[in-house]
This record gives sequence, structure tokens and C-alpha cells, in this order.
Amino acid sequence: MSLYLAIGSETTSMSPEQARAALYEALGKLGDRKKVLAVPPDFTRFHSKAGEFTRYAYDYYGDKLTDILPALGTHTPVTPHQLEVMFPGVPQSLFRPHRWRTDIVTLGTVPSEFLQEQSEGKLDYDWPAQVNKLLVDGGFDLILSIGQVVPHEVIGMANYNKNIFVGTGGSMGIHRSHYLGAVYGMERIMGRADTPVRRVLNYASDHFAQHLPIVYVLTVVGKNTDGTLALRGLFVGDDVECFEQAAALSLRVNFVMLKREIKKAVVYLDPHEFKSTWLGNKAVYRTRMALADDADLIVLAPAVEEFGEDPRHR
Repeated sequence: MSLYLAIGSETTSMSPEQARAALYEALGKLGDRKKVLAVPPDFTRFHSKAGEFTRYAYDYYGDKLTDILPALGTHTPVTPHQLEVMFPGVPQSLFRPHRWRTDIVTLGTVPSEFLQEQSEGKLDYDWPAQVNKLLVDGGFDLILSIGQVVPHEVIGMANYNKNIFVGTGGSMGIHRSHYLGAVYGMERIMGRADTPVRRVLNYASDHFAQHLPIVYVLTVVGKNTDGTLALRGLFVGDDVECFEQAAALSLRVNFVMLKREIKKAVVYLDPHEFKSTWLGNKAVYRTRMALADDADLIVLAPAVEEFGEDPRHR
């Protein structure tokens, strides 16, 4: 198990040229690869810079990068226009759909006793470690899981093996992991690298996924004083240390600690990113710990047009 790259700080602002060079340095340590799969997030993580790093990986490996599987989870499939915007210069013929109801294999099952322990006795079911069958049957000697480590309401800090087991997972695995986070309590989870949901996914990684050649490319993104986004950190590795270092930096970069509670908050949902209340609910999740009792939360959502992202649940 290796950590190939770990760079960044609260004040780091990596240029695209520096980011590309850093990634190439890490990929060079992996040695020659013959068939590569990239697993970036979908358009709801546009600001992760994962699109840029997918392009760098495509430029590095050329025709050895044969497939790209956006980690949709249960989100709406990425449209051709979104692919063009998020992954400029990458042939759309390389992208594969994640059909989370059908294209799934189960690598193993986390026992119910472990779920019961992690939920403090609130749940008593097992958890299937599900992934898209392309990861298992595609014959890849490298699976690049690309994405941003950022505070998350269900698992504490997004990405790492969540990108695999949830992003390319199946219905039961996704729903049961989210319910675990809900019953444990989002206020106890947000911003923490070690949570019940993460422990379940780590169990699955350690017991069922060691045969998959997964290497994680994790970004930490913050804001400059002028509001533009800055790449604060880049971490590349194949084990939990890569995630833990990225999460530690993300906690310093992506959390604002307030001296007093908020009486009124206004949240604006970017119309290019937020089309549904399923995503728009993040306006609630990510402010609730700062809001006073009986506070006002005003959500401006000019592009929200649907409740869920699945036609069966609208």
C-alpha cells in the first residue's frame, strides 16, 4: 500500500501546469499500465477539478485509457453538454453509463453485526459491497478514482472509497449506507474522516476489494479572496492514508468556524449544478450546524425543477 503524492496547504494555489506536473509525477511511480479506467464524479461535482485531472490522465495514458465511468450513484446521467463542459478535450466515446439498478456485482457482504455496532444498535442489516461490473470484468490494470475530498453530510468527508462503493454502487448499497448516516446523525458526521459509514466502506475495501487495482487521485479545493476556486491540495495513493491526509487539509480549508450562531442565512444554488431538491437539500445539511434555534434559512434555487433525480421517484 502506497502514498504516491501528498502536497498542499491552506494557502497553496496550484496552477494547471503545476497540477498536471504533480499528477504525472505520481503516475510515473505506478509504472507502465496497459489498460486504464478513470472513475471521476458526475457534473454535480463540477467544481472538484476532477474534470481537469481526467483530462490530464487521458493526455498521459493516451489510448491506454480505454474507458471513463462517471460515478453517478443514483444521480441523473451526465448529458453530452455536461461532458463537454466538465471534460473538455476528452472524447465522449470513452464515457460509459453507470446503470445502478442493473450493471452491478456484489464483491462481498459486510455482516449485520458490524452495522449494528456502527449504528449503536439502531440498525440490524448487512451491507452489500456493490460496484459497477466494469470495474471487475473490464480487464483493467489501473482504476483511477478521481475526485474531491470535501465535507459531506452522509459520510463526513466525501470521496475515497465512497466514489467506488456509492458512486459506482447499486441501489441497496447506496440506500443502506445513506440510512446509516441518517440514523447516526448528520451533526455527528459532517466534517469527520472517521464515521460509521466510512468504517463500513473501509471494511469493504479491506475485505473485498484488494484485488482491484484502484489508485485514488484526491483534490482539496478552496476559495481565493476574490471568490475564484483554488487547488489547495493533491493526494494520490492506494490506501486510507491518502484519504486521511486529504481530509485533514479539507477540514482546515472547507470549514468556517463561527463565533456565534446564525439568525438568518441566505443560500444560493448555482443553476448550472442544482436542478433538484435531492441536491438542493445540501443548503439545509451544510448550514444546520451553524443555525440558531428558530433561525431563518432562505434558499434561492432558480433552476430547481424536480424533487428527485430518478423518474420512478418524482
